[in-house]
This record gives sequence, C-alpha cells and structure tokens, in this order.
Amino acid sequence: MKLNARRIEDLDLKNRRVLVRVDFNCPQDDSGRLTDDTRIRAALPTIREILARGGRPVLMSHLGRPKGKVVESMRLAPMGARLAELLGVQVLALKDCIGTEVRAQIDHAPAGSVVLLENVRFHAGDEAGDAAFAKALAANGELFINDAFGAAHRDHASVCGVARELPAAAGRLMEKEIAAFSRVLDNPARPLVAILGGAKVSDKLQVVDNLLDKVDALLVGGGMAYTVLAARGVSTGKSLVQADQLASVQAALEKAKQRKVEVLLPLDHVCAANFAESEAPVAVDGEAIPAHLMGLDIGPKTRQRYAACIGGAKTVVWNGPMGVFEWPAFRGGTEAIGRAVAGCAGYTVIGGGDSVAAIELLGLADKVKHISTGGGASLELLEGTLLPGIAVLAKS
Repeated sequence: MKLNARRIEDLDLKNRRVLVRVDFNCPQDDSGRLTDDTRIRAALPTIREILARGGRPVLMSHLGRPKGKVVESMRLAPMGARLAELLGVQVLALKDCIGTEVRAQIDHAPAGSVVLLENVRFHAGDEAGDAAFAKALAANGELFINDAFGAAHRDHASVCGVARELPAAAGRLMEKEIAAFSRVLDNPARPLVAILGGAKVSDKLQVVDNLLDKVDALLVGGGMAYTVLAARGVSTGKSLVQADQLASVQAALEKAKQRKVEVLLPLDHVCAANFAESEAPVAVDGEAIPAHLMGLDIGPKTRQRYAACIGGAKTVVWNGPMGVFEWPAFRGGTEAIGRAVAGCAGYTVIGGGDSVAAIELLGLADKVKHISTGGGASLELLEGTLLPGIAVLAKS
C-alpha cells in the first residue's frame, strides 16, 4: 500500500488558506478537562509546516457523536486552548464551521495564527457525506490537507467530500501512518507476528483472514480466544463464546494450517465466577476452563509463551487487549504483552484503543516504533481495506 497522492511539499502554501482535517476527538473528564492530548500533538508537525511556509491553517475536526446538533460539552474550544499552548501561537476557536461569518473571521485572523472551526458533526451533513455541506466547508480554504488518519475510514464530507472540491494532499501524520502499516503488510521483515485481542471474534475475522496470508504467527487473546478454543473443542466454562462464529473460526484455523501459520492460543487462564470487577481472580492451569468459571485474562504460562514469540520477531503488530484490561485483577496479560512488544528489537506497531492505553500506562510508549492514532482505521487497514479518506487523495 503506497500513498499515491500529493504531499505537503507539492503545494504552494504561501498566503493560501489551507483547510486541514485533523482528528481532535480527544477524551475529556466530566469537567471538560482534556485527559489525553496525543491526537493534538500528532497534528503539530503538519500545522507547524504550514505556518513555516506562510500558509494560513484552518483546522476542522469532529468530537464525539452529537448527531447533527449543537452539544455544548462537545465544543472544540478546549482543544483549541491546548493547541495554542503547544504551538505557542494564537488559536481562534470559532462557534461554527460554515457560513459567511465564519469565512469573515478566517479572512481577518491575525497573520501567524491558527483558526479552529467548530465541531463538524454539529451539522448532520458531515456524517451523511452531503455534497452541499462539503462545498460549504471547502469555501473556508483554497487547499486541503487530510491529516486525520483516525477518520480516514469514513466517507464523510469533512474527510472525502472536501478532497473532491479542493486541490488535496496528505498531511505528515497521514504519511506516517500509511508508511507504518505498509511496512507491516507489504514487505515485512520476518518473522512477522500479529497479536489480536478484544472481546468478539466477529470483530476480527476479516483481519484474521487477511493476516493469515501475511504473518508467520498469530497470537490470540481476550474474549475472542474463547470462541477459538471452543471451535477446537476445548471446554470454555462460562466464558464469552460466539456460537454463531464457530464454523467461520474453524475455517480460519484450517486456512492457518494450510498456510503453515502458527496460531497460539491460551495455555492457562485467569478466571472468575462472574463478570464483575469485585470478583476474586482464579488461576486455571490448562486450556480447559471449569464449567463454573469464565476466562477474563491469559495466564502466566501463556504470557511467557507469547512473550518468547514476540521477542524473536522482526515485525510485530498488536491490536486488542488480552483480557478485561479495565480491571486491575485481569490486566496482567495485557501488561505482559505490552512489555514484550516494547522490548522487541524488531519493528513494532500498535493500533487501537486498549493496546495503546496499556503501553501508555506502562510508560513504554516511546519504546514502540509506531503507535497508531486510529483504532477503527488501523483495524480496517489490517483487514486489507483501502480507506476512503486515503483513496480520495489518490484521485485528487
């Protein structure tokens, strides 16, 4: 997968309004305070480059799911304030993202400042991919740069529609994300090891099918592991099992056998009598889980075996936790995998949600070669899907 699109250096930015799709969908606490500014930091190289080349950055992003209505708690002003701190320049957070008043504010913004449009999802036309809304957004700029990898799997007006209206290019974060996944999927150093976790195997079957043509070993954990174990005839007790997926999993296991891909499954477990954080963890030494227990994490033998496999890899990609990571008693497996990935000398990529949270909790994020900013987007890339937000840049 190569990025067949314009790059920032291909555009003449001087004195031009440069509309930039960023992903400032950052988590906040109940008081509205930002709890993680990773996505804002990830956009800094592109914004700084536009400013350095004399361009006038006009940023747009979504936040949450306001469903086409103004929701006060989903305004982008807190992101604008944090961006101003990080950039050291004035950031004007506007109250809307389209219209003559917005355009006037953009035109009168001080030289060297950044304009941040209001949440594009306050208008239903964004998620609907409405062409008229895309034209209204495009009126805010003369050029378009897409740096929102986390939204690249959505054919939304602010992602794809604007790229059809203006000369478009990929931002530095977009380039970085594509380069990382290309290195994993197209021509990886071997052995290539994929680690998949999460609750439901149905969410990852397309990923499994695509990766079985590419990887040397597949390590499975989380709730999805119990459906795979059940498909192999192993007793799983009260664990989460998607019975309607057993035939599909059996077909995947057969494909792995034909491709000579080693599929590693839990050898032991950390279980509980019920699905509750207050439950006491129960160690189960063996594949089979007793009828009165449910698996909530991989056990110590599994952690050791998986870590050894990861340690010998030249390329590693990890998506999904090994257990109920939110509960400390069932976090050990995910932490062990995080430490193994951080300690791997090969090229390591982490994509998505709890995997990223785990590596950051351990303070080991700087030990991983690439941490993706897009959970859903990275998952679809692993499925072998060409993301619409990338495809439209190639056509631009």
